[in-house]
Amino acid sequence: MDAAVSASAGRIVVTPRSAYGHPALERMRDAGYELVFPSPGAVPTPEQQRAALGSAVGYLAGVEPVTRETLAAAPRLRAISRNGTGADAIDLAAASELGVEVLRAPAANAQGVAELAVGLMLAAARSLPSATAAIRAGEWGRWEGIELAGRRLGLVGAGQVGRRVARVALALGMSVRAFDAYPDSSFAPDGDFAFAPLEEVLATAEVLSLHAPPAATPLLDARALAALPAGAILVNTARASLVDEAAVLAALDSGGLRAYATDVFEVEPPGVTTLTAHPAVLGTAHIGGFTRESVDRALGAAVSNLLDALDSDRERPGDE
Repeated sequence: MDAAVSASAGRIVVTPRSAYGHPALERMRDAGYELVFPSPGAVPTPEQQRAALGSAVGYLAGVEPVTRETLAAAPRLRAISRNGTGADAIDLAAASELGVEVLRAPAANAQGVAELAVGLMLAAARSLPSATAAIRAGEWGRWEGIELAGRRLGLVGAGQVGRRVARVALALGMSVRAFDAYPDSSFAPDGDFAFAPLEEVLATAEVLSLHAPPAATPLLDARALAALPAGAILVNTARASLVDEAAVLAALDSGGLRAYATDVFEVEPPGVTTLTAHPAVLGTAHIGGFTRESVDRALGAAVSNLLDALDSDRERPGDE
């Protein structure tokens, strides 16, 4: 991109791992913006992030933390656009104070996350990772599974993702009880579904799937885990902060939990830990929204949001 064109609009930093090379980005180039990739295909380090943002007006952000220090090092930054719903990695108070708009792409990856949650339930119920690993090793390993039909699914969070999971579970023949801080009474799918208090959801959930926003303290601590029926399956495609990992490990060791299937970890990538190495843990690498369709929807929405925000304010003084 020549200097005359890029100077007319400014720089946009792009960090989502799935964005590099995606055709949706061409819309920003066509609008006259210069795109900067501090770490193509990888999560940037804080040093890479701050160096790239120093002269940027826009930021198409991935999962990396965006701290007050980072924002302070980006004096021209006007808007941050996330290619998903969550913005908990961004210091929202600092962004507000510094006049940086934070934009989200709600529901763009909901179908991908919901399908992964259902897949993890099925994999845990039938011990699929162990079964396939045995065949790969030339062994004839067989593990007795459980059927989901006739069992109770508990949902913590019944938004875009939770509602999709509920519909699939009902189609499988499960009953569903959902807790949501703001239950949508218009959601009334066919089958045995009802909203319920959290205590009832926990006490009856043979499978519990988490779809809630991040929490300051874990919702699933030792006390909450003890309330689940013995041998329950816990699925987490939402946030690592929702669970007390030490309490989960204790529940797995005692048999209180049959399995913990999770797409999220306190530290990502987590490396080899007691949790990741546990035979009853099914872990995936934060791939809930990493489907071709979800990536297309999320990046398309994130690009549109960012262009709308920047173009509405392109003539702001002090940018020359």
